[in-house]
Amino acid sequence: MGQYTVTTDLEHNKRIFSQIFSDCADIKMVDMQLGTDRPLRCMVAYIEIVAAASSYGSSEMGRLIQTLAGENPQEVSSFLKKNGKGMTDVTFYMDLKEAAQGLLTGDMILFVDGLDQVLKIPDKGYPGMGVQSAESEKVTRGSNEGFSDSVKTNTALIRKRLRATELKNVEARAGRRTDTLVNIMYMEGIARKEVLEEIQRRLDTFEIDGIMDSGMIEQLAERHWSSPFPQFQTTERPDRAVHALLEGRIVLLCDNSPLALILPTDYNSFLQTSDDYYNRFEIASLERVIRYLAAFFALSLPGLYLAVINFHTSLLPTNLLLTFAQARAGVPFSALVELLLMELGFELLREAGVRLPGTMGNTIGIVGGLIIGTAAVDAGLASPVVVIVVAFTALCSFAIPSEEFANAFRLLKFFLIFASAWLGLFGYLAGMLAILIHLSGLRSFGVPYLLPFVSSEADDGVQLKDSIFRFPLFCLYKRPIYAKESNRIRFRWRDQADLKDRKESADEHRK
Repeated sequence: MGQYTVTTDLEHNKRIFSQIFSDCADIKMVDMQLGTDRPLRCMVAYIEIVAAASSYGSSEMGRLIQTLAGENPQEVSSFLKKNGKGMTDVTFYMDLKEAAQGLLTGDMILFVDGLDQVLKIPDKGYPGMGVQSAESEKVTRGSNEGFSDSVKTNTALIRKRLRATELKNVEARAGRRTDTLVNIMYMEGIARKEVLEEIQRRLDTFEIDGIMDSGMIEQLAERHWSSPFPQFQTTERPDRAVHALLEGRIVLLCDNSPLALILPTDYNSFLQTSDDYYNRFEIASLERVIRYLAAFFALSLPGLYLAVINFHTSLLPTNLLLTFAQARAGVPFSALVELLLMELGFELLREAGVRLPGTMGNTIGIVGGLIIGTAAVDAGLASPVVVIVVAFTALCSFAIPSEEFANAFRLLKFFLIFASAWLGLFGYLAGMLAILIHLSGLRSFGVPYLLPFVSSEADDGVQLKDSIFRFPLFCLYKRPIYAKESNRIRFRWRDQADLKDRKESADEHRK
């Protein structure tokens, strides 16, 4: 029998448990008695604030104790062994170390004299923020619910929208000291088994003291760690996570994190939003085209401006060239230094706006940009054209739905600026080619990053119908390549007459 094995002696169990939690003032251990005739001694252990004695009356523990209080002491032990799990969601432990770990999940632990097991009984758990509205993924149509900091709540938000028995939830642990709960959710029969096994294997490949957020798991589990492009997609919207699950992808939820990780992913997924599927396909397609153009300009506009203004002025019309030259008259810096100063100034404003609270941060970002840009032009430190280029580039980066994806463009923007300053248009094209080559070799859990623009034949061009242009919903009848080949069909007409009427209506409209 080991040192931490639960015995029938309450005092022994209490002494060992107290040693485990020595110098822990927030761990409370309360002695109680069960039964009326020669009461049976017991002890309840809990974390202060997380579970309090005042809540006994309304908690699972309180109801259990009230039930046992009327039993004969001799029958309490047998009653708990036979009916404990039937009364409430009880977990039995035979090891005090495991019981201590159960206590740290926010539940209560019951010790009973004469019982060689201890019981973990669920309670209200740790305090935390409730369901919040989605802040970083605003939509014009659809639910405004966002994930919370509790992994249990987030799992329930997904279950609320996806009421299918095929939805599976596998629990894992990460962090040797934090013991952070990680939930891996997938649709059985749709998700590829090899992808599920791969993410489970990657979670088992590292050991770390603590996991505070899903971002740490993302960095430790991604294969191409040196790439600025994220290989996990993040979302704070339960409906977006459900949409990914129905496509055959896997959703990873981390306790204490309001963001879910979606895998595999690709370039196209980062430029999609939830309301793309709630609005008509015409407006959804227009918005996607705008986002693709925004991503291009957010990456390349400053470098392209620098290449043309420094090396290839002959590409500009004469009147426009004279306007640029007049605007730069009196600026004491070279075009490269001028552009870098303004870019760094706007990046500083962006960072300050994030760190300042509430509406003050938004005010700093907008008003500060206007004031600094105007002041720099009036002082002759920057030309109006550079202010326009930098401001338009920042605006384009804000149009990218995913912040992690937009950060890659913010970083590579400086790479293109230096390449263009060195070799002009040739440096710009070489930099764009290097980025394209990197993206073409990038994979997310075996899926090409540039799908569906490469390897489109692998899924018969299915995802091309949901890329830059979004086809009508009834045309998206097959799941993407993430799903099993045997379960790719996700939509069909119940009555073939409906499909025939739609085709005839479309033909008449074209005529």
